[in-house]
Amino acid sequence: QVQLVESGGGLVQAGGSLRLSCAASGRSFSTYAMGWFRQAPVKERELVAAISRSGDRTYYADSVKGRFTISRDKAKNTVYLQLDSVKPEDTAVYYCAATPRNSPAIWGSRIQYDYWGLGTQVTVSS
Repeated sequence: QVQLVESGGGLVQAGGSLRLSCAASGRSFSTYAMGWFRQAPVKERELVAAISRSGDRTYYADSVKGRFTISRDKAKNTVYLQLDSVKPEDTAVYYCAATPRNSPAIWGSRIQYDYWGLGTQVTVSS
């Protein structure tokens, strides 16, 4: 079992920055690739960014490329999502998730993730 707890969400003005954290406990953190998803009201949950087990490969959705950065700290069992130049359309609940599958080809599929956090709300004001 892996427990995931997100933090760092809140209210931020457009153009501002925020850093989300996802602390993992339980089974070995380094055996999981990690993803950050988001879900806005009446929209599907979508993958925002993902990172491989070792951190050497990353993926970003086109909508956040160049603005968001995913990283992981093995010593702290934590994965981060740095949000810069945020826009009102970034408003959503952000979830982190863990998958044992290390292939970027499957990271976008929600069913590939075995563990999920409860989410943290990010609200961007215009």
